[in-house]
Amino acid sequence: MTQLKPFMAEQMPKIEDVMLTLVESIQAPEILKEAMSYSLKAGGKRVRPLFVLAVMDHLAEITEEAYIVGAAVEMIHTYSLIHDDLPSMDNDDYRRGKLTNHKVFGEAYATLAGDALNTLPFGIIARMQNVTAEQKVALVQLLSETAGAEGMVGGQILDIEGETKQLTIDELVHVHVNKTGAILRFSIEAGAILANATEEQLAILRDYAYHIGLAFQIKDDILDIEGTTEQLGKTAGKDVASDKSTYPALLTLEGAKEKLTMHYDASLEALSKLPSEKTLLEQLATYIVKRNK
Repeated sequence: MTQLKPFMAEQMPKIEDVMLTLVESIQAPEILKEAMSYSLKAGGKRVRPLFVLAVMDHLAEITEEAYIVGAAVEMIHTYSLIHDDLPSMDNDDYRRGKLTNHKVFGEAYATLAGDALNTLPFGIIARMQNVTAEQKVALVQLLSETAGAEGMVGGQILDIEGETKQLTIDELVHVHVNKTGAILRFSIEAGAILANATEEQLAILRDYAYHIGLAFQIKDDILDIEGTTEQLGKTAGKDVASDKSTYPALLTLEGAKEKLTMHYDASLEALSKLPSEKTLLEQLATYIVKRNK
């Protein structure tokens, strides 16, 4: 039975290497590649590419294409962080314990580095070898949906609009199913596409992804209250200071923790319908709800 900690220790350096190699291989101004690589090298949990690999491990075996798709989704996630940190958005000085991209390269270059990390993944997927044309189209379509107006970007708009009013819990769930959950859903479904999953398996994994996406955000909201800036690598307590609608704000801190447990349990219940001796997906769910940053 594969254990998560050694799996992460083995796989994360491979993910880092693929990401940076892909960026270095493009024909682009060196300062742009430097700005792109700066944020990719800033570290992070790499949960999204790990989900791609874990689904592949669960259903088939990990291929080189899984690393490429994992690198692609992490680039999308990184671009979103660069743009989130800009003065026009969250105006943050630190991300993952390092100066944010615009503090190092300036707002213009940071914006363009984010733009480049947003568009490069589609070309990376289109150029993949050893996958069918149908799989490439499915991956590109899914990434466009989950990363764009119908997913993450749409969720960010809803999040900004929600800052000026008190959201209901249903409205907050709708924000985060898109803002946070959509890209996690891509990672999980992408692994299923690469593994040639059945429709039944895909439906189970979508259910798992829904609950994991919400659990991830609820945990983030809890950490904003209970974590420190040093632990989080970014400014703690910003949600409370801005009177933002969060799960603890709407449900109380204890209520948010109960909701976190509910979604965690539901994710494991979904996985129980996808029997396997490999438990990486279950362990990743546990990692998400137990993390301290």
